[in-house]
Amino acid sequence: MKPRLRFAPSPTGQLHLGGARTALSNYLYAKKNGGQFLVRIEDTDIERSKKEHIDQICNSLQWLGLNWDEELVYQSKRREYYSNSLEDLLSCGKAYRCFASKEELDQIRKETGSYHYNGLWRNKSDDDINRELEKKTPFTIRIKSPNEGHTVFDDMIYGSISISNSEIDDFIISRSDGSPVYNFTNVIDDQSMKITHVVRGEDHISNTPKQILIYKAFNWEPPIFAHLPMILGEDKKRLSKRHGATGVQSYRDEGFQPEALLNYLALLGWNPGTEEEIMDLEQLVSKFDIFRVQKKAAVFDQKKLNWVSSQHLALQNDQDILDRIRLINTEWGIKKDNSFCLSVVSIVKTRSRSLVDLIDQAGYFFSDPSRFNENDVQKTWKEDSQGILEEIIQMLGTVDDWTANKLELIFKKYMENNGYGFGKVMKPVRLGLCGNLQGPSLFDIMEILGKELVIKRINYIINEF
Repeated sequence: MKPRLRFAPSPTGQLHLGGARTALSNYLYAKKNGGQFLVRIEDTDIERSKKEHIDQICNSLQWLGLNWDEELVYQSKRREYYSNSLEDLLSCGKAYRCFASKEELDQIRKETGSYHYNGLWRNKSDDDINRELEKKTPFTIRIKSPNEGHTVFDDMIYGSISISNSEIDDFIISRSDGSPVYNFTNVIDDQSMKITHVVRGEDHISNTPKQILIYKAFNWEPPIFAHLPMILGEDKKRLSKRHGATGVQSYRDEGFQPEALLNYLALLGWNPGTEEEIMDLEQLVSKFDIFRVQKKAAVFDQKKLNWVSSQHLALQNDQDILDRIRLINTEWGIKKDNSFCLSVVSIVKTRSRSLVDLIDQAGYFFSDPSRFNENDVQKTWKEDSQGILEEIIQMLGTVDDWTANKLELIFKKYMENNGYGFGKVMKPVRLGLCGNLQGPSLFDIMEILGKELVIKRINYIINEF
C-alpha cells in the first residue's frame, strides 16, 4: 500500500516554523514513496479557531509548495461521526460513562496523591448508570484501559517505545459537554482518512500509547509513528516568539523565499548523507530518508537560514528574482528599464539574505544619497579628499568606454601615477555614489549608474563637505 500521510494543524494562529517542518516531513516522506499528502484542519476549539487562521495556514502551505492531494478535511464537520463512534465503544463495553463529580475526583486525588483515575465508574451496574442518566447527571466517557501488560510501538526515529499499561488510567475520550477529546478525534480521523504513517512532533509521544489503545478498542491496525525532535531557539529553549519571527508568514514578509525556507527546515535535525546542502523541493524529495532524522533536538540558527537563503538567491535567475521583488513592491525600479533592474539584481543578489534585504541594499541605484553616516565620513574624508575627487571628475569626463573593466584600469593607473592607496581614492568615491562603504564592486556600480549620474553624485559630496 502506498503511504498516506497528513498534516493536521489547529487554526488558532499562523503556521509556525515547527508546524511547517512537520508538514514538510510528511510531504517529503509521502512523495519519496509515491504516496499522498493530506491536510486536516483540527478546528474543534470553537473559541480559538478562526477562519483567518485557516486561510493563513493554507496560504502558507501553498506558498511553500506543499500542496495537498485531496480536499481539506475539517473536524468541525465530523461531529456526528465522532458521536456514532463513541456509541460504538459504549455498546461493546470498551468504554463507559463516568458520573464522578469534581468533588469526588478531587477526593480521589487527595487520597491517592495522584491524578491517576481509579476506575470508580468502570464496573458500575446498568441500574446505577440509568439512575444517573434519568437525573441528567453530567458525565464524561472513559475508555477501559488494560490494567496489565505494556503498550509498545516502533517509532521510525526513536525506535521501540514501551509504556506500562498500569501508568495509563481510564482516560477521558469525551468531555461532559459531549465534545470528544483530541486523542479520540485524532484516531477516528486518521482511520477514516486511511492514514498509514503519522509523522509529528515529539511532544505527541505521550499521546501515542493512548491513541494505540483506542485503535485496539476498535480492532483497527494503528499507523506507523515517527516523532520529530523539537526545534529549540539559540538559548536551547523551545522555539517561541521571543526568538523572533517564528511564523511562515513573517519570513515571507521579510523576503525569504519558499525554496530557501524549506531547504533550511529540512536540514533542521535531518542529514541528507552528502555534503550538498542547497536543494530545492524536488531534490529534497529525492534525498529524503526519515531514518536519517536525528533524535537530538534541532537548534534554530538564524545565521544558517540567512546563509541558505543567500545561496538560493545567488543561484537564482535574475528575472525570476525581479518578478518576485515586484510581488513585494510593485513600484521597485519601475522608473528604470528592465535591463537596468536586472543589472542591479545581478550584482546585489550575491550579498543579500532575502528579497527585502536586496531591496534595502539596492536603494542607492534608484535615488541619490543625501545623507552620509558620520562614522563613514570620519573614516573616509581626509584633507585631500576634495582635491582627489575633483581630479577624478576631470578624468571621468574623458572616458568614452564606460565599462567596469575600463573604469578599473583607469582608476588603477590614476592611483599608481599619484602613489595613492586603494582606500584613499575609492572610499570617498563609494561614499559619494552609495552613501555608505558597503556593497559590491564599485566599478560594476559605476557602469550601471552611468557616467552622468556618477559625476553628478561625486560633485554633490564635494559640495557637501
